[in-house]
Amino acid sequence: MNGLGIDQETTDKYSLRGRVFHRIREDILSGKYKINEELKEKAIATELGVSRTPVREALRQLELEGLVKIVPNKSAVVTGLSPKDMKDIYIIRSYLEGLCARLACENITESQIEALEEIQYLFDFHAKKKHYDQLVELDDRFHDVIYAASNSRMLNHVLVDFHHYVARLRKETLSSDERAISCSMEHNAILEAIKKRDGDKAEELGHQHILNTIHNITEKGIESLL
Repeated sequence: MNGLGIDQETTDKYSLRGRVFHRIREDILSGKYKINEELKEKAIATELGVSRTPVREALRQLELEGLVKIVPNKSAVVTGLSPKDMKDIYIIRSYLEGLCARLACENITESQIEALEEIQYLFDFHAKKKHYDQLVELDDRFHDVIYAASNSRMLNHVLVDFHHYVARLRKETLSSDERAISCSMEHNAILEAIKKRDGDKAEELGHQHILNTIHNITEKGIESLL
């Protein structure tokens, strides 16, 4: 393990700047850093065990994503994501998830179908046991397989980023019996449509799956979940 708390496999996967960027972004999206909080290069560099240069570069990249604002003489300030930003992400994502499911019908392999079936078996098991933390991980895996099966590198990239942006909300939305069960049913329906190579149905179900999540979030009150 290194100063970032990341194992060697992950270290090899990203450049130093990339690792620092992903760590700071995760800390912003997880709520460790609050909106309007100042991000001090020196303090972050010390915490991560790196020089200030990769921290400065990461903050500039985060400004391009709209998560921080560079302020003269103050390093950077967290802007984060507003409730409206979150809702917009889900609305956009609903259309992209539908498209992704349609493309998966055309490109998915038998091994990927088997992977989805295994994930869903585990999802159903943990939903019944109310193991909510496992559900979030399995939900990630389910969608990741479909993203890969779409065979679209650009679509995969955008959707993976969206997943990171709404990670906290997703954890909250899956922490109830009702939503966990309905999510499992929706996943199974999407999987069946993909197995039948029914692109129209898969797209419709993929789109509706995210709309149902939006409805669940709206009912709970998005501000209370952030």
